[in-house]
Amino acid sequence: MIDNSLLQYMHEQLSLVSVGFKRYMYEKIDWNLRLVGLVGPRGVGKSTMVLQHILETMQQEKVLYVSADHSYFLNHSLIELVDTFVKEGGEHLYIDEVHKYEGWSRSLKQIYDTHPGLKVMFTGSSVLDILAGEADLSRRVVQYSMQGLSFREYLDLFHGIKAPLLTLADLVSGKSITIDGLQHPLPYFREYLQTGYYPFSREGAFFTRLDQVITQTTEYDIPRFANMSFTTGRKLHRLLIILSQTVPLKPEYTSLANAIKSSRNDVPDFLLLLERAQMIGQLRDETGGIRGLGKIEKVYLDNTNMMTALVGDASDIGTVRETFFYNQTRVVSDVISSKESDFCIGQYTFEVGGKNKKRKQIADIANGFVVKDDVEYFLPGIIPLWAFGLLY
Repeated sequence: MIDNSLLQYMHEQLSLVSVGFKRYMYEKIDWNLRLVGLVGPRGVGKSTMVLQHILETMQQEKVLYVSADHSYFLNHSLIELVDTFVKEGGEHLYIDEVHKYEGWSRSLKQIYDTHPGLKVMFTGSSVLDILAGEADLSRRVVQYSMQGLSFREYLDLFHGIKAPLLTLADLVSGKSITIDGLQHPLPYFREYLQTGYYPFSREGAFFTRLDQVITQTTEYDIPRFANMSFTTGRKLHRLLIILSQTVPLKPEYTSLANAIKSSRNDVPDFLLLLERAQMIGQLRDETGGIRGLGKIEKVYLDNTNMMTALVGDASDIGTVRETFFYNQTRVVSDVISSKESDFCIGQYTFEVGGKNKKRKQIADIANGFVVKDDVEYFLPGIIPLWAFGLLY
């Protein structure tokens, strides 16, 4: 029989979940696949979304939802649990925070190969390299990645305001966008930039919780994945603090290495790990041809809420604007640096600034747009910054 503590844990978690609001990834996932992985940073709602799916679609007697750090696994293996679950007619297994289970990729491979009738979904840290783990899951798993709330999702979850889902083509068309029940979006936008990216902001003590997310990610999640020492994890945390005080910057590896008392050769790897963990974003040029291979032109913190938590009132408003733009657009587009302006997305060039920003820098660029903060409406060649929060 399935251990009663596991069943009790699942039902307790299900009882706490509301299905009124769903993250943007809910409709994108093919829930019927045999092995599905959902990765993302801590606190963006991965577990909640899985529990919503169970509540809405599953016969719970054929479902098991477990957390990989449950005390049950101190004395039992995942393989043992799955064997028992399948023998009792189980059909759907959901494993939360799989990265906390030692040898998770080997176990998933064995489960996949041994139980062809079982469907498995797991969530994990965004730093996990599922396709290149110690076991070969590349031909078995379909992986999805999720980031924090968009401005559109924030309006819905925090204020019950339904905003339209837009495409980049909608934004550059010059067609004015209206949101029913929201005549003036800027006050909500300011709030979002400070505390609206993470769903747990609704629970109170937001910056304490966010500080815990940052610490856990840099000092525990990344070192565990990369087989680093605790001391190296502290260096990662220190590097993030240093970056928060200087972004956006073109990384100078020697000075960063000196600041954290590490080798210069380690710094690019550290930055890549922080990027994969969604602690920072690295804006690249077009030389790589495909996403992730170009030369790094600028380093940003991942999102504006992290800027508020780490820098506070010292945050540069220009950096806040660029961070928001890059954070929101990268979900739906390949975003690269521009030689003439701030960002390029496909055939379009974007210069980001305040309400007094002029078109001079992009005057001779075809398909060049000024993205202005502190404005409510669309004008020819000008797009409000907040509107880029409606892309997902």
